[in-house]
Amino acid sequence: MRLHVPGQPLIADDLPVPRPAPGQLLVKVSACAVCRTDLHVVDGELTEPKLPLIPGHEIVGRVEEIGGGVEDFRVGDRVGIPWLGWTCGECEYCTSGRENLCERARFTGYTIDGGYAEFTVADARFAFPIPDAFDDVSAAPLLCAGLIGYRSLRKAGDPKRLGIYGFGAAAHIVAQLARHEGREVFAFTRAGDTEGQKFARDLGAHWAGGSNETPPQELDAAIIFAPVGALVPAALRVVKRGGTVVCGGIHMSDIPAFPYRDLWHERTICSVANLTRGDAEEFLQLAARIPIRTETQSFPLAQANEALEALRSGKLRGAAVLVPRH
Repeated sequence: MRLHVPGQPLIADDLPVPRPAPGQLLVKVSACAVCRTDLHVVDGELTEPKLPLIPGHEIVGRVEEIGGGVEDFRVGDRVGIPWLGWTCGECEYCTSGRENLCERARFTGYTIDGGYAEFTVADARFAFPIPDAFDDVSAAPLLCAGLIGYRSLRKAGDPKRLGIYGFGAAAHIVAQLARHEGREVFAFTRAGDTEGQKFARDLGAHWAGGSNETPPQELDAAIIFAPVGALVPAALRVVKRGGTVVCGGIHMSDIPAFPYRDLWHERTICSVANLTRGDAEEFLQLAARIPIRTETQSFPLAQANEALEALRSGKLRGAAVLVPRH
């Protein structure tokens, strides 16, 4: 399923099976989760995609063929392929443990063809073994929703009371991680979304309400997954002195002006960009130990447009996952 024109539906195209170059893997896709970043790409809000483009960056599959120089994988191995698909390994960011900020980075499903397909190729350095605790469909959302949630939680510091704005795929994973670590979760949904609030409480949230509501206690930190800039000052107003507001998305509407007093007392706003290979290795092992349980809704690959629309309309509980028919 390929994007030819941003803002237009994906089109089913019949293409030759790609071949892996040196250092790459050919992967037969078993499942590919649908991420809000895919919506930003398809809707033209992220403005520099490869075109035509196969979206998708939460990929689980099996190695079908191995390019030259790859020693860590064998044909038949199950692997996960995330958003960060390639880095230079030479710049100041790559050489200081911050490869997620590499200025020459390439991204799966954005500048590299992704997983809305029966086969994909990936740099072997950015492919990860999937723990046996997860089946293919359950594992797929871990490759971005899980990873970005994990990085966002680590950027939030060590909060006892954690607010989460936008209770979708990433939030339902990070809530389980936060509860495992003994944190209290306060879930904020669209106003009136009683189903989403019930979902949060089912996952152990201490409190759930609309994003226009004030929680019963001050928060130590908040993570914003909804791409709504107005939530930043709203979150600042409910975190205590010294608290942190983490913006966990790749795209957000403009943040409106707000009074300095809402930021004062050493409150902090920060963003999360991409992931590192270390994040992936740590999180996948931790997810299997907890274990994280992902809530998914499967769609045939040919229904990628329907899956994207379900995400766009807020009608999903958890994550949509595309499943090719081989």
